[in-house]
Amino acid sequence: MNNIPSIIQFQDAMNRRTFLRRSAAGIGAAAFASLLGESAGAAVLRSASDIAAGGKAGALGLPGLPNFVPRAKRVIFLFQAGGPSQMDTFDYKPRLEKLRGQDLPASIRMGQRLTGMTSGQKAFPVAPSIFKFAQYGQSRAWISELLPHTAKLADELCIIRSMHTEAINHDPAVTFLQTGSQIAGRPSIGSWFSYGLGSVNKDLPAYVVLISRGKGAAQPLADRDWGSGFLSTKYAGVKFESSGSPVRYLQDPSGVSRPDRRQMLDELGQLNEIRHDVMGDPEISTRIAQYELAFRMQASVPDLADISKESKSVLDLYGPDVHKPGTFAANCLLARRLAERDVRFVQLFHMGWDQHGNLPEQIRGQCNDTDQPCAGLLTDLKQRGLLEDTLVVWGGEFGRTVYSQGTLTATNYGRDHHPRCFTTWMAGGGIKPGVIGETDDYSYNIIRDPVHINDLHATILHQMGVDHTRLTYRFQGRYFRLTDVAGEVVRAAVG
Repeated sequence: MNNIPSIIQFQDAMNRRTFLRRSAAGIGAAAFASLLGESAGAAVLRSASDIAAGGKAGALGLPGLPNFVPRAKRVIFLFQAGGPSQMDTFDYKPRLEKLRGQDLPASIRMGQRLTGMTSGQKAFPVAPSIFKFAQYGQSRAWISELLPHTAKLADELCIIRSMHTEAINHDPAVTFLQTGSQIAGRPSIGSWFSYGLGSVNKDLPAYVVLISRGKGAAQPLADRDWGSGFLSTKYAGVKFESSGSPVRYLQDPSGVSRPDRRQMLDELGQLNEIRHDVMGDPEISTRIAQYELAFRMQASVPDLADISKESKSVLDLYGPDVHKPGTFAANCLLARRLAERDVRFVQLFHMGWDQHGNLPEQIRGQCNDTDQPCAGLLTDLKQRGLLEDTLVVWGGEFGRTVYSQGTLTATNYGRDHHPRCFTTWMAGGGIKPGVIGETDDYSYNIIRDPVHINDLHATILHQMGVDHTRLTYRFQGRYFRLTDVAGEVVRAAVG
């Protein structure tokens, strides 16, 4: 007989807080099987969709996934937070020099809504880039002088100049790129991969987040940008710290031995299992699994973070900042080390691309921080035979306007947010190099081969062997997916 009085069990199970918690989790709607880890070995609540699929979500993901033979095993997403200016980096517009200072024609703007920062401007003076461009690689892609290291690897890149999005301000635009929706609350892209494909390395998280910050204006990031939304919190990204221990609270307190920690976790797990039997709350099982992962990470993370055995030639690939923890360069090297260990999804957030004023100086700094590390990462992956099955993605949440925000001078200008067109590139993971899409002479509207955020997500999933229409999750009576009700694979990019 259970040692908890039945009336107490009933009251505990039916109190308001418990009811709301269970409702929020979606009773019977979450794929929480195998969250107890190897030591527990028990299944917990499964969603109707998982049961219909004939299986459960485990270390290796959902049954039936991947849907077909994948070209990539892992993803490294180099997210440039703030919105890099496409016409100062990859979208060369030489005709703009003759239009310098002229007002952007209404026929080009076509009544596009403006942000509050430029809506009060009486004029919208065209601001050509002051940076030189040259063509590189077999594709003859135009790349700015700001990116000399990236330019040398042009034949590895699939440059999409016709990306577009729907949001015009940072928070909804970042949320859209990260989750497929402008409204907060849905799982991030890395969480979908963790949920669908599971983890290969049991000693490290399936989804790792690294954050760095440049010298320019930086919009804040929210933890929900790498959160799990209505999925189990097990699938959320684990953020590594930029200084000190990469993972908070991972070390044992002074005087606590490894065997003592193991015994404590075993006993704590037993207590949590008892609680789970009473409550049926899948988050309890998630907690058990995360404790177990943290225990294993105590051994794996110090080795991961120790770059002392990296050769000088490898370190030099990433540039001088590689020795400074928390920089983009250091995070790129760490991303390669995570890829070596088969971490499924690694996302680097580099802040500081929000250049409303003094863009020339600020973008030089951002490119100086990121250009060599990006090229170094691609080179390092290729030298190790990892690039062929590692998909690397670079890009921000939107682009920048051709007109100057504020005063335009011969050497200085700023640019506002621009969702209608911007540039993203991909490399490795079976991606076909080349240039996709074209914008008008003002880099304002797309005139050929538009690629939406949903299309980008569908393509990333495709390279990982996942049909984006089939990776779904039932929540509050509806089946959700990363691409919502849209998205097409960019066939020109996948060969």
